[in-house]
Amino acid sequence: MGCATLDLVGAASLKLNTNTHFLRSPKPFLSFVGPIRSRNLNGPSSTLLTCHAHKSRPSVSLRVQCTAAAPEEERVVVLVIGGGGREHALCYALKRSPSCDSIFCAPGNPGISNSGDATCISDLDISDSSAVISFCRKWVVGLVVVGPEAPLVAGLVNDLLKAGIHAFGPSSEAAALEGSKNFMKSLCDKYGIPTAEYQTFTDPSAAKQYIQKQGVPIVVKADGLAAGKGVIVAMTLDEAFEAVDSMLVKGSFGSAGCRVIVEEYLEGEEASFFALVDGENAIPLESAQDHKRVGDGDTGPNTGGMGAYSPAPILTKELQDIVMKSIIYPTVKGMSAEGCKFVGVLYAGLMIEKKSGLPKLIEYNVRFGDPECQVLMDFVLFICSPCLFTFSVFWFSLSFSIAFLANVYFCLFLKLS
Repeated sequence: MGCATLDLVGAASLKLNTNTHFLRSPKPFLSFVGPIRSRNLNGPSSTLLTCHAHKSRPSVSLRVQCTAAAPEEERVVVLVIGGGGREHALCYALKRSPSCDSIFCAPGNPGISNSGDATCISDLDISDSSAVISFCRKWVVGLVVVGPEAPLVAGLVNDLLKAGIHAFGPSSEAAALEGSKNFMKSLCDKYGIPTAEYQTFTDPSAAKQYIQKQGVPIVVKADGLAAGKGVIVAMTLDEAFEAVDSMLVKGSFGSAGCRVIVEEYLEGEEASFFALVDGENAIPLESAQDHKRVGDGDTGPNTGGMGAYSPAPILTKELQDIVMKSIIYPTVKGMSAEGCKFVGVLYAGLMIEKKSGLPKLIEYNVRFGDPECQVLMDFVLFICSPCLFTFSVFWFSLSFSIAFLANVYFCLFLKLS
């Protein structure tokens, strides 16, 4: 049985025990190093970390157990905001945490309801902060976990914190990392974060002149949130000009497209990287790759995700270290210096350039990905304390997989065609 014992703040200790029913190898699946500051150390409690192995590799369950003799910790009622597969994954993980008393999900979905992982509140208007706050007070909710980006950008976390309700996710100011590509790019410029060369435009003629000068292929992006559809990779000048007109002239993306970013086309392989951030510190989770195209052979329109796996083979340990040092840490420090500390999950969309082999930042998301969210949900409960636990996570040879059938996209595009 794999086991690791560590010295903790307050003279406590914890052990990581692998479940031999699932694990064939005696090697620990992951380990924690360094002092830990967490409310979980206040009592004899434990947290279960469940990880699913890739293909033929086994699943692993790890139980983190605090051996300090102290009163038992308080269990909290949790409200998950959202109604997709990501939120189901959150509910599934939170339901199995000993720190959670009960789980609500608004609006939720039939899968969540039928599984019993949470009580779905379909009539709660998650765009109305006052309604969410009233619900939290009525049901004594101790933690709100926000899944989608729109409520984060709209300021739901700001309003919850003002009401004295703990929330997992960034403020609206920090959520601008996803809500405005121009904001993200400007931060990259100021703090030396590697990203594609770009220019921002509100005038379609100026944008087209720049495109003509740069040549194709080139990338045209709507500045604001566009449900994953606001990025056009133009292989011809006509496609690029059409994208500019669609956003700046026709207003196809509404206010999200009133400003566009025209960006250098990067050739390479895409990957996603996740980190947990408490405003000043960051720890890496893992990498992932999702597959967005609806058709076989990576063809057709983009979807929200046809499937995903983790880790991304392209992101080696050496490249992950580079991502943390050159992208994640400068972002966290930069946001703090700008007066809008980021708290939550920082999800970096990366391109590993073919010519250099190095990562560049394509975009930031300020929440768990969907479907990538099925990786490491138990870490959510640790981040809600004021100071991020100071341990490192080390991954060994096992890998995660997220597999599901997304025939809803097939049916949708079949009808459209």
